[in-house]
This record gives sequence, structure tokens and C-alpha cells, in this order.
Amino acid sequence: MHPPPPDAGVAMDFGQNSLFGYMEDLQELTIIERPVRRSLKTPEEIERLTVDEDLSDIDRAVYLLSAGQDIQGASVIANLPFLMRQNPTETLRRVLPKVREVLHVASVEMQITAAVSFLTILQEESMSVHTFAHSFLQVILLHLEHRDTGVSNAWLETLLSAVELLPKETLRHEILNPLVSKAQLSQTVQSRLVSCKILGKLTNKFDAHSIKREILPLVKSLCQDVEYEVRSCMCRQLENIAQGIGTELTKNVVLPELIELSRDESGSVRLAAFETLVNMLDMFDTDDRSQTILPLVKSFCEKSFKADESILISLSFHLGKLCHGLYGIFTPDQHLRFLEFYKKLCTLGLQQENGHNESQIPSQIVEQEKKYTSVRKNCAYNFPAMIVFVDPKNFHMELYSTFFCLCHDPEVPVRYTIAICFYEVSKLLNSGVHLIHKELITLLQDESLEVLDALINHLPEILELMSTGGENSVQENKFSSLPDLIPALTAAEQRAAASLKWRTHEKLLQKYTCLPHIISSDQIYYRFLQRMFTIMMTNNVLPVQRAAARTLCIFLRYNRKQEQRHEVIQKLIEQLGQGKSYWNRLRFLDTCEFIIEIFSRSFFCKYFFLPVIELTHDPVANVRMKLCYLLPKVKSALKIPADMHLLQQLEMCVRKLLCQEKDKDVLAIVKKTVLELDRMEMSMDMFQKKNYENDLLDQEKEREELLFLEMEQLEKEKHQNDGRLTSDKSFEKKRRDSRTPTQSLSKNAAISVPGPSSSTPSTSKEIKKSKLTRSQSFNNQAFHAKYGTLDKCVSKSSTLAHSSSVSGLVRTAMLSLTDDSFRTRNTSSVSVPANFSPNPVLPSTSRGPGNTADPKSSGSKDAQPRKATLKSRKSNS
Repeated sequence: MHPPPPDAGVAMDFGQNSLFGYMEDLQELTIIERPVRRSLKTPEEIERLTVDEDLSDIDRAVYLLSAGQDIQGASVIANLPFLMRQNPTETLRRVLPKVREVLHVASVEMQITAAVSFLTILQEESMSVHTFAHSFLQVILLHLEHRDTGVSNAWLETLLSAVELLPKETLRHEILNPLVSKAQLSQTVQSRLVSCKILGKLTNKFDAHSIKREILPLVKSLCQDVEYEVRSCMCRQLENIAQGIGTELTKNVVLPELIELSRDESGSVRLAAFETLVNMLDMFDTDDRSQTILPLVKSFCEKSFKADESILISLSFHLGKLCHGLYGIFTPDQHLRFLEFYKKLCTLGLQQENGHNESQIPSQIVEQEKKYTSVRKNCAYNFPAMIVFVDPKNFHMELYSTFFCLCHDPEVPVRYTIAICFYEVSKLLNSGVHLIHKELITLLQDESLEVLDALINHLPEILELMSTGGENSVQENKFSSLPDLIPALTAAEQRAAASLKWRTHEKLLQKYTCLPHIISSDQIYYRFLQRMFTIMMTNNVLPVQRAAARTLCIFLRYNRKQEQRHEVIQKLIEQLGQGKSYWNRLRFLDTCEFIIEIFSRSFFCKYFFLPVIELTHDPVANVRMKLCYLLPKVKSALKIPADMHLLQQLEMCVRKLLCQEKDKDVLAIVKKTVLELDRMEMSMDMFQKKNYENDLLDQEKEREELLFLEMEQLEKEKHQNDGRLTSDKSFEKKRRDSRTPTQSLSKNAAISVPGPSSSTPSTSKEIKKSKLTRSQSFNNQAFHAKYGTLDKCVSKSSTLAHSSSVSGLVRTAMLSLTDDSFRTRNTSSVSVPANFSPNPVLPSTSRGPGNTADPKSSGSKDAQPRKATLKSRKSNS
């Protein structure tokens, strides 16, 4: 049976309704489009805007300024710096007079454009200072008192920049002398405000005698002005004036004015006086600070809670500088009082007594909450200074509760600021850094990504301080007292990955490269390494994928277990290098680039050379193209003559690309790559003068990789010996319990001579024990090295382009390889013992003593995996 057909009438009505709906939408679009059509220029307007193309730049500028519209004149003024560079003489003679005429009746936008253009001409130094003063200075001074504040400020900024360059005589005649009349009470408020700012700038250009005779009388007059805006503006310029007149005049002239202004009836003037006093603390001696400034500051702080919240904002911002400047003159009671005042500001708006009045309307409540948040944010900014104020030894008793409140503040800006300061706090606490472990976890788990982004800027340094307890030696049980660190780090990464802020995610992955310094290799392997794989294969943001690839390479570099390393290498080759998605194969090439940078040349050639070369047959052009860019670095990883067979394979693949490549873009890159490969010089097994630093770095990398293998074997032997010793002890105890006293005496006498306590086994155990101790000490040195005999050689290599790709983490690890165990070795022939040599089921192109001893066997090892991987490539394609 078939379902009944739908009602035709309903279908018809639906079609009509949809049609009428479309018609209404079209009518709305027509209405929206009408103003656009009206805004189009008519033919007459287009004719008026058209300029003859044969005119020169100068003639066109003069024509547009004379007969053009405002937008054309503004374009000419904005282009004035270019005209000055191209033809300064004609521009000054013909264009500048027209600009002066236009500026008399110009709009606000054109005025601001002219001010910016004049400032650009001054900064570019396209003319002499005297020419600028003669041609432009009068225009600037003429428009300083424009009725629009934005225009006036733009011209004032240009004038203040010109003051730095103009000669003294010009400043005296053109600027200082007119200020005498401009600063009088008969002038406008705008004129007097401009005079205040110019006076503050002029003091740096004249000597103390001239300032005392010509400028200080004007300063005193403006400090006593009837308008509070003028008094406040002049007060903020007193700092600049004090720097120009010296300490003696500052004490006798400026300080009395500041004291009087600090008692002004206007709150903005008192605030300006307070901020100026704080900024000038270094200029006063101890007597002035203790007898004059400290009472003023105390009075200001006591009255601040009764005043407007804006005063509290300024006070909280300058409190750290104030406590630092007055440190040493506080009595114990004053010290405690300032500390309690700071604590009160840190919780302002959070306590019940600071609640809102019922008479306040919601908008006032919101505004007050914003001001309270600003106060607490400033307190977080000053927290490191307050640690110095109370002494880090007293942190736990005096400031820990305040730090806890700031880290758990309900407002994001406060937590963001304390996250920025977290590293400074950690450095100051030093050995007491363990006190803020929980707050680190709290900020890592913060719901706001802004807080996390601020914290991870110095995350490696913070974690290192945490792991070392503020000392220079690494603890054996890293973060044993902080089990929540790894879950917090993984949760932070997942939260960043789930957001749209990929830059925060990328930064966090880059900072994860510090984890081998901090936690164990097994913890990294089981909690972080697989996550890096997942990001590389599933994330859609290329910078994030590349950051994950580089971090994975760092994790692999410092992995302590050979079996885990082989598993990671196998995954890289199978899931990325031989993956079905071309995107994964591209990421494999990115990873190989990082491996060349981080690992030794022999490591890359042993595990990754063949998988990389196989991608020359990739069916996707983008993969082959990226491979071509990587080939020069691949060739630089080869050494002659040990890797001659690898070089031949590389050349064969390049020839095939040249002959068989059909994509024109790839072919063009192949040709460029061939030229670059021909120009490259191959590294030799023996050191060369040209590549000495690079070869030395590579040898240290390889030496460290071999030492990791040795360390792993020694640790295995230690565990086996410990297990044997435990079983022997238990067996001996059982035997002692079961035998009689006489039997035990006779057996002891019999065993005492030929027993296992002979000298040779004891010596071998001691040797192994010393090796293990030395290898364990290397594990600490590899991450925290500070000394090394190769320091000079390695530091020089930073100037070379090739060695600049070596990361700072690897450089630190290599510098630590100056242990005595290496000094007796031959630097040119480092080999792994037979029982330590890896035997992975991986594409291997290992070289060294094994290669030279039995080339046939090494060739068969190379050939067999390559055939297998080629077959898998064919099956995938």
C-alpha cells in the first residue's frame, strides 16, 4: 500500500505563501538599496572630481587644494610627507601656502591629518630643523588653541615633539616668550592648560639659572590658578621641572608647592599632588621623606576611604612604589598600619561591611563594583613589592591569606593580574615557594582562559622553581608533594583545546617542552605523549599541530626507556608517515624537521631517513613539494663516507623526481632544490674547520643519546641486583631460622673463605654502582647544567645559520656532558655496547662501527624494511 498523496490545496497554499514571502523580502531589499543608489555620484560630481592625469604631483596637489573637495584636500595633506621627500623645494614654495589657507577653514578631520603629517615630516628629518621652524612652527602655534580638544591635543603633541629638536634660541623667541602672555589669567583655560604642558617640556632644554629666572615664576602662577584643571595640570608637570632644576631648588621651590597642592580643596588636585610626590620620592633625602612626605601620605591614606573611589584606584596603584620609597623610615607601628591598609584594599568590595546602600540605583552599584575591581587588580599588581616590604620570610604569616584571596577573587581581571605576577612571587619566596603550590593548581584550573594564558608565559620557570624548592639542586622525587600538578596540566590543555583561542593552546603546548625537567619519563609517556599524537592527527589548526609535533620530539628526546622510544617511532612512521591522509603525511615531514633539529644526525638516519625518502613517490603533489623543501636538511644529516649508500639513495630519488614529476609547481621546486643540494658541502666523519661547531654539537647529541641507553641498562641491572639481594636475604633468614646453632657455626666457618665476598665481584659491583651514580647525576646535569668545558665552542655556534635551529633545551643538555666519564673516551668513535644496542622492528639505516664492519648485513637490514613500507604504501594508495 502506498501512503495517501498530500492535499493539493495545502501544497498550493504553501507555494503561494512562500512566493509572497519572497516578494516581500525582495521589496525590503529594494528599500535597503535605495539609499545606496542615492549616495552614488552623479556624472556632474564625477566630472568635478576628475583630475587631468598629465599633471605632476605638485600641480595636482595645488589644484586639489584650490578647487577640489574636502576629501581631496585631506588626501593631499596626508600625502605631504611624500611630497617633501620627492620635491621639498617646490612643496614649500607652492603647496605649503595653500595648506595654510585651507587649514583656516578646515574640518576637524583635516586638522588632525595636518598635525600628523607635520609630525611625520619632523620625524623623518626630510629637512633641516631651521627650515622646519621657519616653515611649519608658526602654523603649529596658530592652531594650538583650537576649540576642538582633539585637534588642540594633536597640534600640541606635534609641538612637544618639535621642542626636543629645536635650538634654544628658537625655543626662547618663538615659544617661551609668548608663554608669558598665554599663561595669564586673562587668557582662556585651554590656553593656560597648553602653557602648563609646554613649560614641563621646556625645562629639559634650558639650564637651571634660566629656569629659575624665566620659567619658575610662571610655574608658581599656574599652581595658584583659580581653575582646578589648571592647578592639576601644572602639578603633574612639577616632576619634569624638578628634574631640570636640581635637588636644591626642588626642595626650596617645588616641595612647598606640592605640600600646598596636596591640601587643595579639589580632589583631582590632591590626587595629582600625591602621584607627583610618589614619583619624586627618590629626589628627597631621608629627613624630607620622614618629616614632610610621610605625614602627608598617612593623611592621604586615612582620608581615602571617605573620598571618591577614583582616589582609591590611584592609591592602590602607587602603593607598592610608595612602600618601597619609604622603606627604612617606617616605625614598626607604621609598618603594620600600611600592611593592614594594603590587606583591606585587597578585599575591598568583597566584605559585608562594604555592601551597597539600599538607596543606590543598579547603575551606580555596577559602577562602584568596577572601581572596587580596579582597586583589587592594582593590589594584585603590587603584590611582589609587598612581599619585599614584609620580607619573604614572613610571607606565610603576613601575606599568604591575602594571596589566597587574590587567586580566588571572583573577578577575572584580578586573577589575571596575580597570574602575571606569579613568577615574580615564586622568585621572591625562593625556598618557601612550596607555600603557593595549591594556588598554582588553582590558577591552572581557572575557568578563564585569559588567566591561564597569563600564567603560562612563565610556566617553565615556575615549575622549575617548584621542583627545585627554590634551590639550585634538583630534588630526587620531583613534585612528590604536589600530586595534582599533572591532572591540572592535562585539564588546562583540554580546556584550551576545546576553546576557540588556538594561540593559547599553541603557547601551552610549547611550554610543555619543559616537562622533562620537571616530571619523570614514565609520567610524560603515559599522561602527555599520546595526547600529542591525538592533537597532531585530529586538531584543525596548523600552528597547534606543529607545536604538538615539536613537543612530542622533545618528549621522545628525553625518554628513558628504549621500548617506549621504539613504540613512539613506530607510531610516527605508521600513523603519520604511512597514513592514509595526506595531511598526516605533511605533519610527518614537519616532525622530521624537528627531529633533525633536536636529535643527532645518526638518530635521524637510523630511523627516519628511509620513511622520508619514500614520500618522493607520494601521490599528492603537496606532500612531494614539502619534501623537496626538506631535502637540503636531510642531506645535511648525512656523513661521508659512512652514509655514502644513503647519499646514493637520496640522489636516485631526486633524479626520479626530475624525470618523472608531472606537476609543474613541484617540478619547479625540485629544480631549485637540486641547485641547492649541489652547492651544499657534505659533513665528514672527521671534524672540519668549517663545520667544527656543528659537528661538535651533533657529537654531543649522539653521546647523550648513547648515555641514555647506558643509563637504562644500568638501572635494569640495579633493579635485578636489588631483587636478587632481597631474595638472598629472605632465603638466608629462613635457613638461619631452620638450622641449629652448632650447624650455623660450622657452616659459617666453611663459607667464610670461598664465599661471594671475594675481592673481584665486590670490585665489579662497586664499578657498576659508581657508573649508575654517575649516570644518575648526568640525568640531573642534562637538564640543569651550568658549567662545561665546551661552553665557548657551543656558544660560537649560535652565529651559524644551521646550528641556530638547535633548541635551547638541547643546548643546555649538551653543555652538561662534560662529565669525567667522557674525557677518557675517543670523541670520534663512540659506540654502544653490544648488549645495549637496540633491535627495533623499524626502518633502520644505522651507521657507525656496525656498518663498516659488516656492510652486507647492514644493507640487508636496510633493504628489508624499505620493501615492507613500500608495499604498505602501494596498498594504501
